[in-house]
Amino acid sequence: MKPVVLAGGSGSRLWPKSRAALPKQFLSLTSDSSMLQNTITRLPNAETSNPIVICNDAHRFIVAEQLRQKEIDHGGILLEPVGRNTAPAIALAALHATMSGEDPILLVLAADHLIKDDTAFHNAIEKAQTLAEQGKLVTFGIVPDSPHTGYGYIKSGDELGPGFVVSEFVEKPGLETAQQYVSSGKYFWNSGMFMFKASRYLEELKKHHPEMLDVCKRAIDTETPDLDFIRVDHDIFATCPDDSIDYAVMEKTDSAAMVTLDAGWSDVGSWSSLWENSEKDKQGNATVGDVLLENVSNSYVNAEERLVSVIGLDDVVVVETKDAVMVANRKDDQHIKTVVNKLKAEKRPEFQFHREVYRPWGSYDSIDNGKRFQVKRISVKPGEKLSVQMHHHRAEHWIVVSGTANVTIDEETQLVTENESVYIPIGSVHALENPGKIPLELIEVQSGAYLGEDDIVRFSDRYGRVEKK
Repeated sequence: MKPVVLAGGSGSRLWPKSRAALPKQFLSLTSDSSMLQNTITRLPNAETSNPIVICNDAHRFIVAEQLRQKEIDHGGILLEPVGRNTAPAIALAALHATMSGEDPILLVLAADHLIKDDTAFHNAIEKAQTLAEQGKLVTFGIVPDSPHTGYGYIKSGDELGPGFVVSEFVEKPGLETAQQYVSSGKYFWNSGMFMFKASRYLEELKKHHPEMLDVCKRAIDTETPDLDFIRVDHDIFATCPDDSIDYAVMEKTDSAAMVTLDAGWSDVGSWSSLWENSEKDKQGNATVGDVLLENVSNSYVNAEERLVSVIGLDDVVVVETKDAVMVANRKDDQHIKTVVNKLKAEKRPEFQFHREVYRPWGSYDSIDNGKRFQVKRISVKPGEKLSVQMHHHRAEHWIVVSGTANVTIDEETQLVTENESVYIPIGSVHALENPGKIPLELIEVQSGAYLGEDDIVRFSDRYGRVEKK
């Protein structure tokens, strides 16, 4: 069985923690590990092979680093050139998985789901595998614990071995309809998790959406390896229809089956759902970080950087990050997406990035800025190197705080150690490398007329970020 982990998506309803450059699947929201890491490490090791992870190009180094942190061997990090929803993404994975002539059973999972009971999850996987081996396209139906209006539902039909025939997929219902669904005992939340033979999915896709399959085949025929990553043709894949697996295949096939799953599942789609799945105090409050509450009830408070004090409130969500604070009525947190859309329209950096930005070589934190200057704290992992680059509009001072830096300016290379500094003039071709065994920490002071990240001309880069001409 080969897991296929879908790690795309923006998670905008969990702003300000979740940003376009670091969405929720890469955050540690329910444990010390990220949701992506939890998704893979909860798999039954004996029954599964190395997973295929699908993500977009912008997140590729985050995925690779998070897999490295947990020493997870993978079967490829497949890069979507553009987002085209779940049906094409799964098609790419199925085509890649069958290239060697094998026909594995694919276990398709979202990277951002919470599952509390691993044993129940493993039992459901075993049941689904029995049906998948018979050629069925299996989905996992979550046993509902409330008439939730934020999920689609699956209606179970006749019994089929350890599961059921899928009678119907239904859209997100209103409250009254959801109550009827739950009381009937025949409707289950649509989890968005699936299992089937790779060949069976491709057969059904060919039957119900042949144009999509054709585009995916042509795109992956030119797949090329790039470090840990697998790239497919951008221009071809961009012509692919945009559709979910539910609409493209599952609602049309006559081979849809379902197994039930009662394992404390949640898609953690909002701060209120995170509150529902968190441990709470006697007043119904869930807190993370340095939080002080007085006369507060039924609330979720998450402090990342500073002390957050909340007084005399009920049913609120308060989330603090290094560069933003969000306060909302817990019952209105669906409107956070409206705020995110405004940030995007105004081209505010808080839509795209956190103050701390991760790069394949390490990270940087913009700790101060003003007119014609910016200060960053930079951390470079041992053995890593920033691209050979040049800036048209800014000069830089680097002050080493810990570790040793190998600095190249134009054609001269020097070692800069703790408490030493170096100056890089405007227009100089330069590079920074950590030759040591411990992280290199330094302070960078930029000065100049323009300090944007797009004022970087790369000449060479070990991470493939130099634009081809």
